[in-house]
Amino acid sequence: YCVEFKTESLSQHCALENRPYARWMQYLREGYTVCVACQPPAMNVDTHRCSGDGHNADGGKILHWEAVGNSQCQGTWKKIRQLEHCSCPLVHSFIFT
Repeated sequence: YCVEFKTESLSQHCALENRPYARWMQYLREGYTVCVACQPPAMNVDTHRCSGDGHNADGGKILHWEAVGNSQCQGTWKKIRQLEHCSCPLVHSFIFT
């Protein structure tokens, strides 16, 4: 499954990232909708959920995220909805880890 989030805030360190494999961080912006897929190995075997997916959060709850590979690239987002079938635009698609 996938979860759509609206980015609320992000640190300036995301825009400063210039390593080739991490340039995607430069494209994050406040107010953007991003899509995060939950799949193995991040998916819990018993619950079939990913940690941090905002399962019990309503749309008004601020949730925190951090980019893998650059712990200084972090921010907050709000859950919009969960989708059973992922159909996210490639440029703003991520996976839980």
